[in-house]
Amino acid sequence: MKHFWKILLMGIFVLALAACTDDSEVEPEGGEGGETADGGDMTLAFPSDAVSMDPHGSNDVPSEQVRDTIYEPLVTQDENLEIVPALASEWEQKDDTTWEFTLQEGVKFHDGSDFNAEAVKANIDRLLDPATASARAFLLEMVSEVNVIDEHTVEIVTEYPFAPLPGHLSHGAGKMISKELIDEDYQNAIDEAGLDMTPEEYYELRADGGSEHEEAADAMGQHIGTAVEQNPVGTGYMKFESRTPGESTSLVANEDYWGGAPNIDSATFKVVSETGSRLAELETGSSDFIAQVESSNIQRVEENEDVTLERTDSVSIDYIGFNTQKEPFDDKRIRQAITHAFDKEAVLSGVYNDSGTPAAAPLAPGVLGYDENLEGPEYDMDKARELLAEAGYEDGFDVNLMVNDDNPERVDMAVWLQESLAELDINVTIEQVEWGAYLEMTGSGEHDMFILGWSNSTGDPDNGISPLFHSDMVGAPGNRSFFENDELDALLDEGKRESDQDAREEIYKDAQELLVEEAPAIFVRHSENLNAYQNSVEDLGIDSYNIFDLRDASVE
Repeated sequence: MKHFWKILLMGIFVLALAACTDDSEVEPEGGEGGETADGGDMTLAFPSDAVSMDPHGSNDVPSEQVRDTIYEPLVTQDENLEIVPALASEWEQKDDTTWEFTLQEGVKFHDGSDFNAEAVKANIDRLLDPATASARAFLLEMVSEVNVIDEHTVEIVTEYPFAPLPGHLSHGAGKMISKELIDEDYQNAIDEAGLDMTPEEYYELRADGGSEHEEAADAMGQHIGTAVEQNPVGTGYMKFESRTPGESTSLVANEDYWGGAPNIDSATFKVVSETGSRLAELETGSSDFIAQVESSNIQRVEENEDVTLERTDSVSIDYIGFNTQKEPFDDKRIRQAITHAFDKEAVLSGVYNDSGTPAAAPLAPGVLGYDENLEGPEYDMDKARELLAEAGYEDGFDVNLMVNDDNPERVDMAVWLQESLAELDINVTIEQVEWGAYLEMTGSGEHDMFILGWSNSTGDPDNGISPLFHSDMVGAPGNRSFFENDELDALLDEGKRESDQDAREEIYKDAQELLVEEAPAIFVRHSENLNAYQNSVEDLGIDSYNIFDLRDASVE
């Protein structure tokens, strides 16, 4: 994930993936460190609560929207999806599998401990630890070694050439927790598991591998993350203050932030699930900002002279997925039939009020591998009937369609599909589920069909496709379609190893053609982020991943 890193520069700052100039003595805007401007207290209303305060704990946008203010990665992205410095001031690819990062100096975690190379190693090792069982481990699973060169230099070695490594490090999975907190978290897990060892002894055991480590990791697994959830500690511009799960999370300004204290004094992320209630919060002034306005309310917000509607193009995909390991969806003809029965243009107009752009495949415009010439299956009920009959289901069948209950547009789309499939004698039961339970249930395969989105939060084609459809990612890591295809796996494996950009582009175009043919999902649209705030709010940054930068924000 990125902040919009607003660095004070005398000239144009040119950066490249493999080698970057040093901005370690340049401060982002927001004032001198230790001097907090009177930016006021901001209340932000969201439809879903954060699932976890641990950057290794969950892989969902609602959590990242809060965590992004607390934690920071080594590198981030600018508004053009280019990799730029964050906690690393520069980096260089030494060879095909070796990257060296020079770290910012003088950076402190919220607990007063130093950010250094040891902290980087501790974080990546924790992310990849089987005891952590992180749903985000796949983002850095190619890392084989993290070596401390000196206090401010760290070397990352990958098992195989991996071109998008900097992009993956910009993801929330690459954000840094205090090493002191990591040690405390491990000590708590060791104690709860009843093991007789110190964290340092466990780290040595982990480095050696083997059955003894597996046994210890298994015993500790259910306890990892407890300390981080209770008191998250990063280097970010906001510090954790308190949390009431399901209701709100409160943060305060980090006056000692290494990049200069933020303008804002505090931020409260409040959970307001119902859209009408969030709009009322905005209109009455109970909340300064609301997320996920939904397209049906565009006119209502735009006609209110006291508020501003912020429309931001995204690189995400909204899709309807099939559980391809359940009958009858293990037959691609059934998946193709339902895809032909989905009137995408009508749904984009009737449900989304023409917000966003139609999608033929997972990758959005602006992402390497996007193919403007690729066309998805057209709306054709006769073709749908033909395919169903060919597969032996001309009389239809019953199906469960799962959707998260805090997203009315997804519910409306589910109803639209339900009515369309009724014409084919396919009986759709819509099951609305709370967000956290929804992720768990779809991750464990308790569905026939589901509706979800994917934000491709590295901006790289690998992260736009692999988490959703690679066989290694089946289940909670992202492949909730439970789709396994050797040809697609081979293409995706080749794409992440290929360093030539033109060659990578062709690989991902081929991968998307295969996905259109195999139809593990109906690709609906590349969404448009719709958020709104009172006119008293100034300088609030919103990126294409729908993550918010509050550093320069203020409330009159």
